[in-house]
Amino acid sequence: MTRRPLLLAPLLLLTAACGVVPSTEDTATGAAREEAGKVGRALYGQRPRTAEEVGRAAARIRGVEVLRLTGTSTHDGDGIDMIVRTSGVAAGGWPGAEEVTVRRCFTVRVSPKSTWGEEPRDVDCPDGPALAFAAPPEPPRLPYEELRARLPRVPEGGRAEEAEVRRALAALDLPPAIRTEVKADGARVGVLLAVEGNGFDPQDCLLALVGPGRTEVWVPPAIQRMPGEGGCTVHNALDPKPAPH
Repeated sequence: MTRRPLLLAPLLLLTAACGVVPSTEDTATGAAREEAGKVGRALYGQRPRTAEEVGRAAARIRGVEVLRLTGTSTHDGDGIDMIVRTSGVAAGGWPGAEEVTVRRCFTVRVSPKSTWGEEPRDVDCPDGPALAFAAPPEPPRLPYEELRARLPRVPEGGRAEEAEVRRALAALDLPPAIRTEVKADGARVGVLLAVEGNGFDPQDCLLALVGPGRTEVWVPPAIQRMPGEGGCTVHNALDPKPAPH
């Protein structure tokens, strides 16, 4: 009678241990969930995005298929819910067992209200193929050489004329996506050509200054073209910020 607990102890320990060891399929599913979680972390932030932009960005992540998008913009309502399909791999639980690969679907929420590391929710995979996204339109090229060639040259002691500068810009026949600003300041005229930025990355712009004895065209340093830095303004053309060290 005194030996029975000793004989049962190893069996009880083995049974308890087996109860907490996940199956190989569960481990593979966890790996697939972690891949889906990378999508949420990659898209986390306050940047406004349309559903198309969210889907395109997610589809570029290796091993991610975007199957469904709900919502129109990250900043409208509850944001965008996206169903993605990912794969997970786990080694067999016993020596010599084959690897197990699973494909699972999860919902990832993209919204300013999302929390960092928010765990994707398991969902059934919807029918149909993965969504396809067209490449984003290329922004128009800013005409550095053309602008430099068209702008007037003013002799020393002369005065730059705003109307003449505006005629030079009109002759370039710029696409509507390029915004222009012209501002006179005494004998000088400043010019800005800019393409709308995304609010997070450096904006594309050209600055020009036409004045007595000088006509210059340049691109501000990237740090000055960041949102809020004031590099892409006509004021920076007239009074250029010092170059960063």
